[in-house]
Amino acid sequence: MFAVSELLERINSHIAGLQFSRSPQGLYDPITYVLSMGGKRIRPVLMLMAYNLYKDDVARIFDVATGIEVYHNYTLLHDDLMDKADRRRGKETVHKVWGDNAAILSGDAMLVLAYQFMAKCPEEHLKEVMDVFSLTALEICEGQQLDMEFERRKDVKEEEYLEMIRLKTSVLLAASLKIGALLGGASPEDANRLYDFGMNLGVAFQLKDDFLDVYGDPAVFGKNIGGDILCNKKTYMLIKAFEHAADSQRGELDGWVDAESFNPTEKIAAVTNLYNQIGVRKLCEEKMQEYCERAAGSLAAVCVSDEKKAGLKELMESLMHRNV
Repeated sequence: MFAVSELLERINSHIAGLQFSRSPQGLYDPITYVLSMGGKRIRPVLMLMAYNLYKDDVARIFDVATGIEVYHNYTLLHDDLMDKADRRRGKETVHKVWGDNAAILSGDAMLVLAYQFMAKCPEEHLKEVMDVFSLTALEICEGQQLDMEFERRKDVKEEEYLEMIRLKTSVLLAASLKIGALLGGASPEDANRLYDFGMNLGVAFQLKDDFLDVYGDPAVFGKNIGGDILCNKKTYMLIKAFEHAADSQRGELDGWVDAESFNPTEKIAAVTNLYNQIGVRKLCEEKMQEYCERAAGSLAAVCVSDEKKAGLKELMESLMHRNV
């Protein structure tokens, strides 16, 4: 079994070695730029880990793992454009460097490239892999649309939010694991258990992001705390605050959410104080734990030795105990 650090190093090296020889250069420069930003590479590493549960020749699926990472970065490129975000991983976003039109077009090219990389899987697995990948890509679009629609609503329910993050975040983690398992020769049952593991892990992962945006340490988190509060993002935290607030607290929350002019520092402090009063921190921690336990149960049911599954279990714990 390969260590997570070794798989990360090897897939990073593979992606760094990519060369897009086609022209025009103006289409491919933004793609190279996006992929050079690095990141956690969680999705390709998960795919390689799932494959490695059954087979050792992980290099055989480096192209497929690259496809999942290219696809993920394509979604980030378009997310940054839709959100008008200026920075990603400490660097200027593509639309800030090359403009909106170039970001759209280079993103579209990344989607095509992702499919080309994914199609480099062994022919006997081509249909099932592409079926999983295509459905996942469609579901992510559905999740993004829900996220956009939630921006205009103040009545988003917990179950709606959890479904949105399942579609927007979790399905790609789940698909990475399932595709890796299928390519490794796992049984359909094991492939589905690993999919469920990734699905539950993904929900817990996003809830952790919500949590860190309010309660993280800015020096460690790598970005300013309270960004979700400032843009009234319908996170689990805000949804549960509205659900459990007393009348006076609800009135104060409404005031901050509806305010068109405000001092950012004051708004973050006031809303965080309301979260503390209402008990939102504990509610979010409990929900994270619930999904972690579901993920652990799905992983435990996978029919390989505990020794082989130890890496996935450790990765889950590290993601949930992270501060960034």
